[in-house]
Amino acid sequence: MRDTKTKGIWVWGTPLELEIDGVKTSVIYLDTEGFESVGKSNVYDDRIFALATVMSSVLIYNLPETIREADISRLSFAVELAEEFYGRVKGEDVAFEPSKLLWLIQRDFLQGKSVKQMVDEALRHVPNEDGNKNIDQVNQIRDSLAIMGDNSTAFSLPQPHLMRTKLCDLKDEDLDSTYVARRDQLKKLVASIIRPKIVQGKTLNGKEFISFLEQILDALNKGEIPSTGSLVEVFNKDIVERCVKLYNERMVGLRLPMSEESLQSSHETAHNEAIKAFDAQHFGRQHAKKSVDQLDEQMQEVYKNFVLANEYQSSKLCEALYTSCEDDMDHLQALRLPSMAKFNAGFVYCNKTFEQQCVGPSKQNYEQRLTKMMGKSRSLFIKEYNNRLFNWLVGFSLVMVVVGRFIIKFILLEMAAWILFIFLETYTRMFWTAEALYYNPVWHFIVGTWENVVYSPVLDLDRWAIPIVCIIALCVLYWRCYGKRKHGARWLLPLYNNQKNGRNRERSE
Repeated sequence: MRDTKTKGIWVWGTPLELEIDGVKTSVIYLDTEGFESVGKSNVYDDRIFALATVMSSVLIYNLPETIREADISRLSFAVELAEEFYGRVKGEDVAFEPSKLLWLIQRDFLQGKSVKQMVDEALRHVPNEDGNKNIDQVNQIRDSLAIMGDNSTAFSLPQPHLMRTKLCDLKDEDLDSTYVARRDQLKKLVASIIRPKIVQGKTLNGKEFISFLEQILDALNKGEIPSTGSLVEVFNKDIVERCVKLYNERMVGLRLPMSEESLQSSHETAHNEAIKAFDAQHFGRQHAKKSVDQLDEQMQEVYKNFVLANEYQSSKLCEALYTSCEDDMDHLQALRLPSMAKFNAGFVYCNKTFEQQCVGPSKQNYEQRLTKMMGKSRSLFIKEYNNRLFNWLVGFSLVMVVVGRFIIKFILLEMAAWILFIFLETYTRMFWTAEALYYNPVWHFIVGTWENVVYSPVLDLDRWAIPIVCIIALCVLYWRCYGKRKHGARWLLPLYNNQKNGRNRERSE
């Protein structure tokens, strides 16, 4: 443990203006509290280091004398960031570029080795014949740091002065000239490797950097111990929300209700599109799986809502169609002129309409209800059909007797009506039972004739019976009142004798 002078993270008050790749860029220098400070926990050190690692474009790892295994272990967070965020194909835009690593070793003698050789030696594998887990973990970090070789560099500085406790009071002329020269070289080296902070392929300005910093702080404060996973999760949060919104927009465009297979297919299409959009934008590689799981979970929740909405809309539509068919069946039961052909036509139309328009998960249930309801309606109609037709024909025969006798005075019409009435009321009752009547060929002939007259694709007599009767009545009335005056009383068919001619005859005794 040691007593550090810097507490937390200090920021140099005035940004340094540099021209990087022809663009004027503001550079901010940060100084962080060192590791193992007195009274501070390892969690505190990890958060300070994590914040500095993510914020910086260049991370200067300042080490005294030499590189120890503990120094390498502390770089695990930077290694994870590199593996998560910088493992993209070269030439493509980088979603999030972590810091370039600068090894800064302060010592007077390197024992004939350059600082680069010293770093390479520290990053070599340590034999682990006993299978020590700690050594394995450090060796994994060494492997990752070696892979990051093109993103790191090394530099050495001699000691500035023998009196280290008074360094803050000394001026440049009091410092070792070699140190001052190397320090200036270090400044140039840092300036040459500085690059603007890039997030998702975009260079951040001041406001965007503040927003980026807020995201980092949220991620670091989210867990007790900061991790790359927590950072990835926070950075991907907005991307997940945008992808869920994209999924929702695709699903909202669906026209409900629809079949379960179609809804599932649309869900898979929208889901794949959202996942594809996430893959193109997300931060990280390994720890991004948690964000993918969150995205999938949120899309599943949205999908469940659409499943419920589809069930409701399907039930609503099928219920309306079922009610309409039920009303149509009730209407066909109450036809003024019973017609099996019209009932069958309505039956087929109702089935066809329901089959075409009722879709969704409720269709099977309502199909069963409709089949049961229409089966009952059909049985009831057939049961009542013959009785109603028989009674209607009896009534019709009596009406024709009255019409032929007193209205148009057409004797053949009256005779035919009497024959029909007598046949229905006497012959059928004397020689046929009620059941045998409806299976007799004569009755089938009567039913066939009736069906042809009452209903056809051209004329529905049940609908037009009253208008047709009114028209015929008007024609008869016109003939009775005016036809005889103009054309005389000549008829082609036998009529009853004229009463006027009868009065002119001489009475016989």
